[in-house]
Amino acid sequence: MDKKYAVPALERADTIVQTVAAEPGKLRLIDLSRRLGVHKSSMFSLLHTMEALGWLVRDPGDTYSLGPAIVRYGSAFLKQFTLPEWFYKEAPHSIAAIGETLQLARLDGRDVLYLAKLEAPSPIRIVSEPGMRYPAHATGLGKALLAELDESELARLYPEERLPALTPYTLVDQAAFRHDLRRIRETGISLDLQESIVGFSCVAAVVRGKDGAAEAAVSFTMPLHQWEVKQEAAKAEIADLAARLSALIGNA
Repeated sequence: MDKKYAVPALERADTIVQTVAAEPGKLRLIDLSRRLGVHKSSMFSLLHTMEALGWLVRDPGDTYSLGPAIVRYGSAFLKQFTLPEWFYKEAPHSIAAIGETLQLARLDGRDVLYLAKLEAPSPIRIVSEPGMRYPAHATGLGKALLAELDESELARLYPEERLPALTPYTLVDQAAFRHDLRRIRETGISLDLQESIVGFSCVAAVVRGKDGAAEAAVSFTMPLHQWEVKQEAAKAEIADLAARLSALIGNA
């Protein structure tokens, strides 16, 4: 920011909000005055105005907490973005941690529909693109979302005894497929171990909306030699990314 055009009172107000947010319900006027180096009379005027605007509320012990206006502003900010937009904002942090390609998809019948993709810097490219479909039963993304369905819905989608094989590693036996879905429900992590493309593995987790229902899923996809090294870190990071996205869309 060009300090030439800065408004000191607004800067002080912003500092107060950040300080109160870090320790809600703990700081009084005198505490804020001393900590921020603002004279008590000036701090009184700032706090009084911020209370009137709903930025802060004064608690019974004369300490301060964030006010309802902050919640409204935060909610309005979140509503500006769709899930793919949030994905593109959050995905770079996860790619920086793992160094592999991320994808976002939702379930559409027996397919996953890819909504977004962010490539990691690598000479190896993943063929899927937003708008493409792929059989859900053979992908980490798809299995993460299929695990959310009840048994009757799964039976309707997959009435056949054996599922179509995309690779020699695809789970085609219904008993093995259902066992894998039960494991996903228990762990919250879905794996594609060369089931969709030979030589590649994938780890996925569900993104949930306000009511806790699955909205989509996110995944890391990587060559097998990278999977052998990165799988545990990738599992932890994909779960964290899914949780971050769930919190964002759940509060929108």
